[in-house]
Amino acid sequence: MRTSLAVMTMVMGVGWGQEAAVIPRPVSATNRPGVFHWKPGMKLVVDARSAAAGRLLAAALGTPAEEGAAKAAAGIRVRVDPALQVPSDEGYVLDVGPKLISILGKGPAGAFYGAQTLLQLMPAGQGSEVRCVRVKDYPRFAWRGMMLDTARHFMPKPAVLKFIDLLAMQKLNVLQLHLTDDQGWRIEIRKYPMLTGTGSMRKETREGHENKRQGFDGKPHGGYYSQADIAEIVKYAQDRFVEIVPEIEMPGHAQAALAAYPELGNTNQKLDVFTQWGVNKNVFNVNEKTILFLQDVLDEVMQMFPGKFIHVGGDEVPLDQWKASPAAQARMKQLGLEEVVELHGYFIRRMDQFITAHGRRLVGWDEILEGGVDKSATVMSWRGSKGGIAAAKDGHDVVMAPTTHTYFDYYQAKDPKEPLAIGGFLPLEKVYSFEPVPAELTPEQGKHILGTQGQAWTEYMPTPSHVEYMLFPRLTALAEVAWTPAARKDYADFRKRLPGMEQRWKALGVNYRPSGN
Repeated sequence: MRTSLAVMTMVMGVGWGQEAAVIPRPVSATNRPGVFHWKPGMKLVVDARSAAAGRLLAAALGTPAEEGAAKAAAGIRVRVDPALQVPSDEGYVLDVGPKLISILGKGPAGAFYGAQTLLQLMPAGQGSEVRCVRVKDYPRFAWRGMMLDTARHFMPKPAVLKFIDLLAMQKLNVLQLHLTDDQGWRIEIRKYPMLTGTGSMRKETREGHENKRQGFDGKPHGGYYSQADIAEIVKYAQDRFVEIVPEIEMPGHAQAALAAYPELGNTNQKLDVFTQWGVNKNVFNVNEKTILFLQDVLDEVMQMFPGKFIHVGGDEVPLDQWKASPAAQARMKQLGLEEVVELHGYFIRRMDQFITAHGRRLVGWDEILEGGVDKSATVMSWRGSKGGIAAAKDGHDVVMAPTTHTYFDYYQAKDPKEPLAIGGFLPLEKVYSFEPVPAELTPEQGKHILGTQGQAWTEYMPTPSHVEYMLFPRLTALAEVAWTPAARKDYADFRKRLPGMEQRWKALGVNYRPSGN
C-alpha cells in the first residue's frame, strides 16, 4: 500500500458541482469563477509543519514538495496557520484560484485534510483541472473511528496499512485494533512469550454459521504482530493523523491467554485456544497475581502505543466462574463486596488506576458501568445508546458505537448472494441516518460525546478483502456522520457523491460493495 498515495487520484474527477465529489461533505464550499490548471513545472511549496500534506500531494501529482516560506507564484502552496478561524486543529481553508491553490491548516492535521479534499476535486495527471472554489472545513467530532478485529481472523500487516490509508482518505482519525480474544492473541508481549507462543494459534475454526453447528474446517489459523510490526503500524498511522487505540480484552474474552497461562483462570483446567464463536464462560480470575500480570501486559502495550487511549474491553463477562470459585468469593469478602458484579468493577478500576498513573485514559465497552467505574474512564456504548446516555449524564466521555448503526458485521442487503454475516440488517441509509448525540442529553451533557466509530468484528470476515466489502461504502457514510455538521447531511446528495469515491476505491483495488446494487 506504500504506493497508494500515487494511485488514489489516478481516476477522473466528478464534474462540478465539485462539492458533490467530496466525502465527507465540507462545512462550506463556495464556487468561484475560473479554472485552475495543474501543469508540469508548477511548484508545490509547503512549510515545515505541513510536510505530511506535502508528501500526500507530491505522491499524487508526481512532483517534489519544496519546503520553505517562499511563495509559489503558480501552483500549490500549503502551510499551517494556528490563527486560522476554525474551531479545531483539524480544520482548514482551501482556496482554489486560477493560478494558485492555497491550503491553510490550523494544525498539521488540518493541512493534511485540506490536501485530501483537493485530491478529491482534482483529476490526476498532467493538465489536471480544478474549478475555482473556496472550502472552509472542520470536523464535528474529535473521535472518528473504526474498530478492526484482528483476533477472530488475523489481518496481515500490509492489510492494516491499507486500512489506515483508507481511513485517512475519509478524514477518519482512530483505528481501534482488537488484538486479543478467546480465538487468538495477536500482539507480542516480551515478558510473557507464551501469549503468542501458544495463544496466537488455534487448531481449527467453526465452519459456517455458529448457530448451525456444521463442524470445523480442520485448518490451523494464527498470526500475530511483533513489536517491530506494531512500531511500523503506529508510525504509518501517525504520518496520516490516525491514532491507533489498542484493545486488550479483560476480564472476559480471555481463553487464548488462559490457554497460554492456565493459572490466570478459575478452574485450573487445561484449555485450547477457542475454536468457536460466541460468549465464552472462561474468564480471568481476580487474584492479585493475575491483575499484576495484566498490568505488566498493559505496561508493554503502552510502550508500543503512544496515543492517549488504551482499551481494556470489559464486555460480555459471564459471572458463573467467579460465583463458583472459592478464591473469588474470598476476594469479595476481603474487599467488602456484596455482589459478584462488583468484582468486575473492581477489576476495571484497578486497570483504570494503572493506566491513569501512566498518563493515559482507559476506554471500555459499556458493561464497565455495571460494576462501578471512575469518571476518568471513557465508555464505548455498543448495546444501543442507553449506556452512552447514562455515561454522559454521569460525567463520562463517550464514544457512540451502537449495534443499530455501526456494526458492519451485519448484512447490508437482503440479497441471498451476500456473503455470510453474523446476522442483523444494516443498510447504507440507516448508517447515514445515525445521530451520535442522543436527544435525551442536555447541551452540556452532549459535550461528553467524543464521536463515533464503526465495528468490523471478523468472525465471518476471514480475509481483508471480505472486510473491505463489509466496510465500504458503509464506513464512508459513518465518516460523513462523524465529520459533517448535522444540518449539512443529505443522504440523496451523499449518494450522488459516492461514484467519485468508488472510482478511487477501484483504482486502489478495494473490494467495495457497489452502492448501486
